[in-house]
Amino acid sequence: MVKSEMFEIKPIAATSSLRALAYDALKEAITNMDIYGQREEVRLDERKLSLNLGVSRTPVREALTVLEQEGFIRFEARRGVFVVRKTKREIVSMIEAWAALESMAARLACERATDEQLRCLRERFPEFYEGRPSDHLDEYSDANMRFHQKIISLGQSDVIEDLTSNLLIHVRGIRNTALRQGDRAANSIKEHVAIIKALEDRNADLSERLVREHGLGLAQHVEKYGDYLD
Repeated sequence: MVKSEMFEIKPIAATSSLRALAYDALKEAITNMDIYGQREEVRLDERKLSLNLGVSRTPVREALTVLEQEGFIRFEARRGVFVVRKTKREIVSMIEAWAALESMAARLACERATDEQLRCLRERFPEFYEGRPSDHLDEYSDANMRFHQKIISLGQSDVIEDLTSNLLIHVRGIRNTALRQGDRAANSIKEHVAIIKALEDRNADLSERLVREHGLGLAQHVEKYGDYLD
């Protein structure tokens, strides 16, 4: 069985670069979807994509070709276009890579971020300080990923941001799923609070270590609970 209802896409305005706009819209939609929240494959309908975007099928097909080259989707003869799902081993490797990149971004953030940027972390993520995560899991799940993206942004490294952008689709989905398994959500909140404190103190060594351990903890969680990925 395949599913496509979860795929949300916005129409694009007509310009001379329809392929680029179609690519941006499709990549954003794929990145924002939860491809690991269910076991069914996610199939994309080229005709419906064209109608939703408000463009002909040519720029959509060209955009899909680029996305295939980047590893976001795959074409299957006589079946259609599918969003790529990774195996458990692949996901673990991607989380390990993300942990390495984000931990370095945390170290850089201690050196490069302004006092105001670090001080605002508590205000930007009240979900970490209010109640239990089970009481507002959807909101916490969204804040969870925004938090990790914020750390990367505070590191002010274009290379790290570029490298993590292509991992985002899979890491986001796995983080959202993991929060609903075992005691991951409760542990995650405690770790986030400790990371914020270390960043506020500009403790680069501690910030780097806490972020790395947090990421590797997710990898271990996937090793334990991720059999559904294979």
